[in-house]
Amino acid sequence: MKKLAVYPGSFDPITNGHMDIIRRSLHMFDELIVLIAYNPAKKTNFSLDERLAMLREVTKECKNLSVDSYDGLLVDYLRKKSADVIIRGLRALSDFEYEFQLALMNRRLNREIETLFLMTGYQWFYTSSTIINEAASMGGSVEGLVPDIVNEKLIEKYSKRGVKK
Repeated sequence: MKKLAVYPGSFDPITNGHMDIIRRSLHMFDELIVLIAYNPAKKTNFSLDERLAMLREVTKECKNLSVDSYDGLLVDYLRKKSADVIIRGLRALSDFEYEFQLALMNRRLNREIETLFLMTGYQWFYTSSTIINEAASMGGSVEGLVPDIVNEKLIEKYSKRGVKK
């Protein structure tokens, strides 16, 4: 039986840190779903369709990977897909407490689901979508922190808002 994992997140936008987690997860699992999961606490800069398009573009070379979105409970999505592993990326210690709470809640909701924490590569420890968006929105360069197509989309988005490079 193939081992399927789900890597959920808002991916607003996808960063090279996310890509690091994706590549490494693909070495551990037969199949990986990168899932844009709805988070009511987050206001996004890119629409769902924009984020799906960027994810599909930057992962198009990855075998055994699919991109999807879902707006319900993550454990329900995993059950629907017959998956039992959630991949979560950790950067610094500050991520751990929140991620630990999520993992415990998911485990309580479905005892058969495991959460696997992966530390991102050291060069991405202090890279987050929030920081990327903040820098780009002020005209700062985020080249090298996000895939090239994402960098182009950020420049395009923020130039429309009057931010000059």
